Amino acid sequence: MNFKATTLALMLCILPLSFSQVSHAAEDFKGSWTIAPSKEPGHVQLSLMHRMHGGSSHHESNWPTSAFQGVDLAARGKRDVQFSITRDAGRFNCEGYLNDGEGAGLFHFVLDAKFAQAMSALGFNGIDDEKQFAMAVHDVTLDFARQIKGEQLSGLDTDTLIAFRIHGVTPQFIRELRAEGVTTTNSDAFVAFRIHGVTPAMVRDVRGAGLKASDDQLIAMRIHGVSPEFIADMKSRGLKNLTVDQLVSLRIHGID
Repeated sequence: MNFKATTLALMLCILPLSFSQVSHAAEDFKGSWTIAPSKEPGHVQLSLMHRMHGGSSHHESNWPTSAFQGVDLAARGKRDVQFSITRDAGRFNCEGYLNDGEGAGLFHFVLDAKFAQAMSALGFNGIDDEKQFAMAVHDVTLDFARQIKGEQLSGLDTDTLIAFRIHGVTPQFIRELRAEGVTTTNSDAFVAFRIHGVTPAMVRDVRGAGLKASDDQLIAMRIHGVSPEFIADMKSRGLKNLTVDQLVSLRIHGID
């Protein structure tokens, strides 16, 4: 499986931002925002819409209310607001209105002039203005980059850091998988694990069933539904020494 190709394709679907190497003025980074209530306590659903070079990007996720400076998101009634959100890569200056926890307006993103240099010192180069904007949107912090670098992964670059934040690949996730016997250092493999639902618990179940599975095989098991229940069912039918590939093949051919 080509982890790099898969990761880049999915990033293009989820985050259609241009990562060209052309430098653009900070005033280009303007767009609109909307806020809505979130089911997650202490968070709101924030959407950011941004247009550049004839294209557009739309990012929507839960953001902690503590990140919004200069506004009371819990206040009731309709009112004009101004607030900011500061991240390592830069600051979002926002204005608009809120009405009982919902609202909309415009934002202007201001690059942090020291961010790219600080990232370069950690070994993450090639950060142009647009990539820095994306790193702010997904909250790729210097501390996160430092922690991920400490995991000694191969193929690690700025695009991978963004992919990690998009898909929830954290240092804890990496360490928990390693504790279950996963030995890969391929950074794209961890993104693929997150996309397809390969968890530490799943790896533990596979080992408990007496099976050894490669990165590709773990992903194939998730894709085709080779669950602990399926493995146990096959053993109850007398098929006790099946390999991972044989189990996957059975699922592909509709055996359940």
